[in-house]
This record gives sequence, C-alpha cells and structure tokens, in this order.
Amino acid sequence: MILTVDIGNTRIKGAVFEQYTLVEFFVFEVEELRKKIENILKKYPNLKHLVVSSVGNLEKELFLAFESKLKVHFVSHKDTFPFINKYATPTTLGIDRMVLAAGATLQFPGQNRLVIDAGTCVTYDCVDADDNYLGGAISPGIRLRYESLHNYTAKLPLLSMGNPETFIGDSTVNAIHSGVVNGLVYEIDGFIEEFKAKYSKFIIILTGGDADFLAMRLKNTIFANSNFLLESLNQTFQYTINNDLKNLYSNLFAFFISFFGSTRDFFTLLILRNWRY
Repeated sequence: MILTVDIGNTRIKGAVFEQYTLVEFFVFEVEELRKKIENILKKYPNLKHLVVSSVGNLEKELFLAFESKLKVHFVSHKDTFPFINKYATPTTLGIDRMVLAAGATLQFPGQNRLVIDAGTCVTYDCVDADDNYLGGAISPGIRLRYESLHNYTAKLPLLSMGNPETFIGDSTVNAIHSGVVNGLVYEIDGFIEEFKAKYSKFIIILTGGDADFLAMRLKNTIFANSNFLLESLNQTFQYTINNDLKNLYSNLFAFFISFFGSTRDFFTLLILRNWRY
C-alpha cells in the first residue's frame, strides 16, 4: 500500500492507495501532520511507501521521522517522468505541475491533454499526443482574486467565495462576486477554446480544491476530478518503480550478454589455439 501526500500552499491532502485503487482520502492542516500520519499508519499497517509532493515550505524532516516504518520518497525533478519536458526552464517547473502532467500522460495515452488545477493559483498544463510537455499558464485562483481586490484597494470588502446571481452585479458585493467567479470562468473557457482550436483528439482535466465549484459553470465538456493530483502521484510513483526495474533488468541483460559474449570469444580462441598445437 502507498500513502501519497500533497503539500499545497494552504493545506495538506493525502490518500491511501492499494495498487491503483484509492482507499481513503484525507485533508488536514500543517500542525496536524505528524498525528494524522501516525493515525493513518495505525489504521493501515501494510503501508510500505510514503510519497510526498510539495510546493509549500514544510520541512522534509517531518516526513523522514517515519522512515523506520515505511520508505519515504520526495518527488523531485530528478525522478523519471513519462513525458519529454520541453519547458524552457525545466528546473523551475513546479513539482505539482509535473505530477499532474505525468498523471494525464499515463491515464490518457495518445491524446492531447490540458490539465487545469484550480487551487491557490490556477495552472494550465499542456501535454501533446506525443507525450511532449509544452508548458502552460499560471494565474491567481479564486481566493487570491478576492484577497487582492481587498488588499490593493481602499474600500472594497474582503468576501468569501459566493455564487454570482447574474453577470451584471447590482451592488458592490455582487459586482465583486461576478468579477471574480465569472471572470475566472471566462478565462478557463477561453483557454480551453484556444486549446481546442489548435489540437484534435483532446481531453480537458479539471482538478484542485475549486474544481467542483467551477465545473458546473463551464460551458466546455471537461473531466473533473478533485483528487487527480493524488491519483497522479500514485501513478507517477508506480511508473518510476516499474521504469527502474525495467532499466535494472535491461542493464543486467546487457551485462550478461557482454560477459558471456567475451567468455565465449575467450574459449573459442583457446580452442583454436590448442587445435593448432
């Protein structure tokens, strides 16, 4: 069994997997991390691996404290991914975006994929049908949009996420809701339209904490899965293990071919030499 943990900018999400089946899902705060993982290990004593993806500032030592109970793996740029990274600055590409791109590549082979992660930021990541990661876009998420209107103006109030009654706000509160929510919806739909105009045979994946809220408002057909990052973490780790094993067997095979080939040549030479004398 595998425990995947995604450390975001605002909260931590985790999931237990048996092979490729999601067994249980968790959401908790940073200060609950140690106690929460201890409880998960008690509930699932067969857990063998802890796989961590982080865009936050949490110290690795908090996870390494569990090394005596299971193997801990931090996803990094050095890992093997199932796509060709064509990002101009590959080492600056967020691990969360790489994991999402890997999940899309593995789960939807042979298609052009657009992954939209609606969280603190909204990220757009494009992987073509030939498994080339092309890049994407980053924009403020819903919460950041509400906060920026309040923090960078003199009188606009700080609102919680709400449903715009109409696209024309008849009050300041309604105008803010319309601008934030409808503005983001129009942005996402516009990005999808651009992607559709360029690529055929495509899949649009919407994930992240605000995925369910946004999905019902989009005019485009999408595949919405708020747990896609955790599922992608599991799939990427399984891919890495299988790829490492494949490389190991390949290297062993090459070694044996080389060794026995050399041995065969040696004995052939020895036989010929003895035959001459």
